[in-house]
Amino acid sequence: MNFVLTAVCVLGAIALVAAIVLYMVSKKFAVEEDPRIGEVTALLPGANCGGCGFAGCSGMAGALVCGADKGSIEGLVCPVGGEEVMKQVADALGITVAIAEAMVAVVRCNGSCAHRPRIAAYDGLHTCAAMHATGAGETGCGFGCLGCGDCVEACLFDAIHINEETGLPEVDEDKCTSCGACVKACPRHIIELRKKGPKGRRVYVQCVNMDKGAVAKKACEVACIGCGKCEKVCKFEAITIENNLSYIDYNKCRLCTKCVDECPTGAIVKINFPLKKMVNTEVVSQESEVKA
Repeated sequence: MNFVLTAVCVLGAIALVAAIVLYMVSKKFAVEEDPRIGEVTALLPGANCGGCGFAGCSGMAGALVCGADKGSIEGLVCPVGGEEVMKQVADALGITVAIAEAMVAVVRCNGSCAHRPRIAAYDGLHTCAAMHATGAGETGCGFGCLGCGDCVEACLFDAIHINEETGLPEVDEDKCTSCGACVKACPRHIIELRKKGPKGRRVYVQCVNMDKGAVAKKACEVACIGCGKCEKVCKFEAITIENNLSYIDYNKCRLCTKCVDECPTGAIVKINFPLKKMVNTEVVSQESEVKA
């Protein structure tokens, strides 16, 4: 019996000493969290999408607080919360914030079934990553969309879907938060975040094929062939040709759409522009004859 009591007393003494040591260590090495981090985290949408460049909203909140202490939170933007949330965060931190221009995801591939014929049948794991790892996929273009929907699975906001008719992903501009999840998910890097533009108008090259012109055109009817006509017609130096591929810098582009009209393959597209009014030449000619 004395042996049991001795053992209990010894174990109790060890536990007490260990508790005291742990308490002292926790106090000495305690990391006090700035209460503003919790406040900012509560203001953020809580999507934890990583679109801001941090692992989650708490990481973004910490960066915002740190930036506020340095006097600026420029470059720190929550794509999900947007302008409204950033204004609330700025008010909470007592700092001004420059509102970034709205961005949206665009799919830089127009290689639909009609434009890019299938030459093979893929039989394997139905993901873009797996198909890309095996080679060119089911078409002759080793750069275009694979259509398995990895981007759809990555989107937390139901903003992107595969069009069953074309086999290509389509972005819902009203739902897209420009978090960049679809950009990261695409193994061929055909999805890009671009400025949404005034009234949602954008001009961009809907192709990422870097093969030489003849090879690219053979694989897809609407591929960029790197002819350089768009670069020559652009007065704002917004277009560059590199690796047989044209690219439009959205920061320099003035949306004149001259490049769209000049492109011989239709690889350059314009989005949300009003349709040009068609003039009925027959009616005009008839009216002129009557007046004559």
